[in-house]
This record gives sequence, C-alpha cells and structure tokens, in this order.
Amino acid sequence: MSAVGGVEGTSAQRATARVVLIAAAAALGGFLFGMDTAVINGAVDAVRAGFGLDAGQIGFAVSCALLGSAVGAWYAGPLADRYGRVRAMQVAALLLAVSALGSGLVHGVRDLVLWRLVGGTGVGMASVIAPAYIAEVSPAAIRGRLGSMQQLAIVLGIFAALLSDAWLAGTAGGAEKTLWLGLEAWRWMFLAAVVPALVYGTLVLGVPESPRYLVARGRLDEAKAVLRQVLGVDDDLALEAKLADIGHSLRIEHRPRLRDLRGKCAGLLPVVWIGIALSVFQQFVGINVIFYYSSTLWHSVGFSEADAFSITVVTSVVNVLVTLVAIALVDRIGRKPLLAVGSAGMAVTLALMAWCFSQASGSGAALVLPHGVGMLALVAANAYVVCFGVSWGPVVWVLLGEMFPNGIRAIALAVAAAAQWLANFAITSSFPALAELGLPFAYGLYAAFALLSFLFVLGAVRETRGMELEEMRA
Repeated sequence: MSAVGGVEGTSAQRATARVVLIAAAAALGGFLFGMDTAVINGAVDAVRAGFGLDAGQIGFAVSCALLGSAVGAWYAGPLADRYGRVRAMQVAALLLAVSALGSGLVHGVRDLVLWRLVGGTGVGMASVIAPAYIAEVSPAAIRGRLGSMQQLAIVLGIFAALLSDAWLAGTAGGAEKTLWLGLEAWRWMFLAAVVPALVYGTLVLGVPESPRYLVARGRLDEAKAVLRQVLGVDDDLALEAKLADIGHSLRIEHRPRLRDLRGKCAGLLPVVWIGIALSVFQQFVGINVIFYYSSTLWHSVGFSEADAFSITVVTSVVNVLVTLVAIALVDRIGRKPLLAVGSAGMAVTLALMAWCFSQASGSGAALVLPHGVGMLALVAANAYVVCFGVSWGPVVWVLLGEMFPNGIRAIALAVAAAAQWLANFAITSSFPALAELGLPFAYGLYAAFALLSFLFVLGAVRETRGMELEEMRA
C-alpha cells in the first residue's frame, strides 16, 4: 500500500475539507477498535464471578480478542490489495457488529472467547487498513495529523466504552445486576458496540477507493477523480504525471512476500525490526492494563465500584485530550522527539506507581492504599496516560503507516501490527497473574520497558516528518 503524496512544484499539498472527512470516516474503524478492546473493562469482575474463573482464565477471556487481532492484522493487507480498501473496511465492520451481538448473548466463557476472537479479527483488520488507507489519500504535509486521527478515534472509542460501562453499571446498580430484557448490565456493555459498528460500515460506503488500488485495477479515470478530490489539484497535466508515477511504482513492484523482508540484521531488514520493536514497546509499557483492568484495579485498592468506574472515565478523557495535543504537534515537532519525551515520562510515572502500590496493606481484594498515597497513585496513573497519549499512542500508528518502503509496505505493516497484537496479548493476559505476585512488581516491570523504549528511540528510530512515502528506505 503506497501513498498518494503531493505533486511537487505545485500547490497540490494543501489540505481539503474532502480529504479530512474521508480520513475521519476511515478512522472511525479506530473508534470501534478502542470500544471493542476496552468494553471488557467494566465486565471483568462480573464475568469472573458469574463464570467462576481464576486469574489465568479471566486473563485469557479478557485478552483472547488480541489473538484474533493478530490474525486480522496479518491478513488485512492481502485482502485490501485483492478486494480494495473500502471493501476490507466493510468486512471489519461486519465482524465487529457480529462479535458485539454474540458477546452480549453468551451462555459460557467458551462462547465469550469465540465471539471475542471474531471481534478481535475485525479490530486487527481495522488497525492495519485504516492507517494505510489514510496515508494513501493524504497530502504529505498533513499526513501525520491525518494519520493521528486513527489514534484519536481509538481513544474516543475507549472513552465511549468506559463511559457506557459506567452508565450501564450505575443504572443497574452493578455490572452483574439485571438491566433490560432480563440481561445483566455487563451483557449490554458488549451489545452497545453493535450500533457504531453498523454506522462505520455505512459510512465507509461513501469514501472513495484508494487511487493506488484503482490504478492497479486499470480504473484510471476513477483514480484521477479521487486524486483531484484529495489533493485539491485542477491541473490535468499534474494529475496525469501523478498517475504515471503510481503506474510506474506498480510496474516495478511485485506482490510483497515474507521473503522480501529478509535482511542481514538477524534475518530481517533493519526497518522491519524497528517497526516490530515500536509495536512491542507500545504494548510492553503496559498502557492497556490501564484501559482493560483499571476499574478492577481501583476497586481492589479501596475505591467503591462507582468511584472506580468514574476514575476510569476521567482517565479516558485525559487520554482523548492529550491525543488532540499530539495531533497538533506531530507534524511540527516530529515523531522522534515526541517518542523520546513520552518514554522518559512513562518511565518516571510508572516507577512512581510501583512505589505507591508498594505502600499498600492487605492483599488481593482487601488491598488498601493509604489515603495520601492513593491520591498520588491516581495522579501518577493519569500523568502516565498523558505521557503515552501525547507520544507512543498516536506516533507509533503514524510511523507504521509511513516508515516502510513502498515495495514492502503491506507485508511489513502486517508483520509489525501482528507483533503489536501478540505483545498486547502477552501483557494483558499476564497482568492478573502479575498482580497476584504484586502490583509493585508489575508496574516496575512496565517502567523498565519504558526506559528501554527511551534508549531504543534515541538509537534506532529515524525521523520521517515531511518526507514523501517514496523516500522511505529499508
């Protein structure tokens, strides 16, 4: 999947309202991505109690969707290349809608795992297709900001999931209480995701197909019309030149395969390892522990269920606000400085959280933080979210959509995204067991990974701000 980019020497790089709307519609997949992965937060305790699960079983029930996401990410590129980006986004929307419905009506934990895997597949597809599609239709001058819309949509989806979880649990008097139609509140938490999935599937019907895909299929008139819309170019000669560039790129490229990623650096090209490392570090700093388990976490250290839900919602609001800041900065400051600052901030705040939980008394559900330390832990947790949200959250998705050379972009992005979901699964599934060993140990481990990510950024990450996608090298 290659970018459209700008037509050099002209005013074609100016943004248009049309391309912003197109990017926003595509990024709605990120909203479902965030909602589907975070909705489990409010249901963890009720599902664990209702189905009688131990720490390992609830860890797998929460994280199993991430295995589906790895599969979806792996196959998204080939599907988008064969059937088109728009069609692939519609398939993702359908999988998410079916999963939401099935998860809300399960009769046992095996059913829940199955439907979460289905939804995870849709999430994985959306995680690859949306950023790649946005990169393909975006002028280079604003590609970072438009690419960041994916992360904004993700955090808005997380916010919507946590807010709806809190409202449904509050209305029912508890996540395990019966709400409407004889169904418990936690079931409605899953069912709520059906509506946005259907909306997403409808909206992507109205977005144009990628010009690169259209050129590959010989639909040159349609490709020219899309280029005119998204680049704001009326010069027919410039458009013909751009079509010729895309056609030339397609002729010299071949369908990427895994063997194309082979290199002298431990068997892979250096840029592929960098993409994989970015994906892994984004998850190994433990961010999704906050969004998947935070209600359970705060409840376990002495806050009421209602307060725990409220704290989680506030944290998600903070995440949304700092993502807006990141969108404003990513094309001004650059990718590498934001990552470095974010890593340093996360290392400090995670270490502070580890210290706070080391002051707790009791164990398990009876764990209690001293009052002052509890407030400090809340501040540290939200400061950690700020550091992540302004850096590693949006910037990694921007980089993965743009950092790979044209000839390997689809397969390299699929590998990096699959690695991200597997890393997410490892962190999410292991947290309940790590928490039983001790929260100071868990957060200390995440702090160590944040410090390693800082060293990695300084030594390995290349700045891509303002570069055309055709300039990317292995």
